[in-house]
Amino acid sequence: MAMREQSVRMRYTLGPFVVLTFIYFVVGFLTTVNGQFQGPMKVAFLSHASELRNTLTTMISFFFFLGYLVNSGLGGRWIDRVGYKSTLLRALAIMTCGLLLYSLSSWVVERWSGSYVRLGSDLVPWGYFIFLAGSFMMGTSAAVLQVVINPYVSAYDLPGTRPVQRMNIVCAVNSVGTTIAPFFVTGVIFAGVAFEAVRPGQLLVPFLVIAGTIALLALVTSRLPLPDMAHTRASGEESLPRSVWSFRHLALGVAAIFFYVGTEVAVGVNVNLHAMQMIESGRPLSFFGLGNIEVWGLNLGIPALLATLYWGGMMLGRLVFSFFSRIPPRRLLIIMTSAASVVILLAMVLDNLWLLVSVGLLHSVMWGCIFTLAVAGLHKYTSKASGVFMAGVFGGAVFPVAQGMMADWIGNWQWTWSIALLCELFMLYYALWGCRVTDREALDHLRAVAPSDPG
Repeated sequence: MAMREQSVRMRYTLGPFVVLTFIYFVVGFLTTVNGQFQGPMKVAFLSHASELRNTLTTMISFFFFLGYLVNSGLGGRWIDRVGYKSTLLRALAIMTCGLLLYSLSSWVVERWSGSYVRLGSDLVPWGYFIFLAGSFMMGTSAAVLQVVINPYVSAYDLPGTRPVQRMNIVCAVNSVGTTIAPFFVTGVIFAGVAFEAVRPGQLLVPFLVIAGTIALLALVTSRLPLPDMAHTRASGEESLPRSVWSFRHLALGVAAIFFYVGTEVAVGVNVNLHAMQMIESGRPLSFFGLGNIEVWGLNLGIPALLATLYWGGMMLGRLVFSFFSRIPPRRLLIIMTSAASVVILLAMVLDNLWLLVSVGLLHSVMWGCIFTLAVAGLHKYTSKASGVFMAGVFGGAVFPVAQGMMADWIGNWQWTWSIALLCELFMLYYALWGCRVTDREALDHLRAVAPSDPG
């Protein structure tokens, strides 16, 4: 008995939690790096496009999140078949391949600079399509990694923490990656040059270095102990009698995350394009009178600063709320979605981008709240539920592109933020009514193991 208790104590040590938290940092960093390429790629890859320029630019995010829709279920199947650790290593291998495709796209555009595909009246280089393929693989890897990390962290009973608190901690570290990513793109990959002067060849070496780093991370992870989590997945060939879609609160949770990631990504990646349009049209856009921001001699610009403030607000909110374990996730989601709806409405009417990026602080806890509410009481269905849950991340592909198309249609970005507002209102509906657990099996398990968590 004493040996069994000692084994349990050893199982829930800090090590595995730290490893997964760091990988979540990598996911956040590279997700935002991918999105921040919209501005530079608009100049470097799409200089011969005009009619569909905004639409083609936002396709970078579309293909990234298409990976979530197409392959998120793959993660759940792999977890049931080979376990959490092996699935994690497979995802890191896919991420390495995606990064290598980024480098290849740069090489192709530089090597065959006159080779284009005609789309209507626009000319698009072949390297652009290779970059989209890399973006798809990066989205696939990010989806599988989150299918592993979300249920693992939620079930990993680290002493002194609750599921929603652990989710907020890893999301806070994830936000550190998203916060530094815009400056990494402008200050490292493009060496601080102005957007209008960027060259595709500047992608080659940085992404080769990052690919090597991810490969090293996979090697280190393969040698670390990462215990499996009981009761969160089907064992071996065990078949589950029900479809995960039969749980109403999960199905609506997938819809809620679809709208959440849609508005999160739309603000994070399209605020750059809105800022660039304002600057090009001669409208004033400064930060306390500063037209440009310099860090260590690098001219980083207002668009990068806006993105950093947005992702930085998410990081700050997650760090702060990781210390609040007693606020029920449902109540927190109601408060945050209500406030975010008001802020986005005001920012749109006033056409104020500084107000718009402040919504990042309100977005900070929504992911953890929605996931915790959606998988409440699912027991052995948890790993499969995590897979279908991640399919909802495809909202990050749909809404930014819809916004880009709307911007091309009406000729400006100001009123396109109505799309983000609609997303907030659906999440408010989920918080008020959609998250209620009505299924008898889920209710019985919830009362048995965590009667107060879903709150």
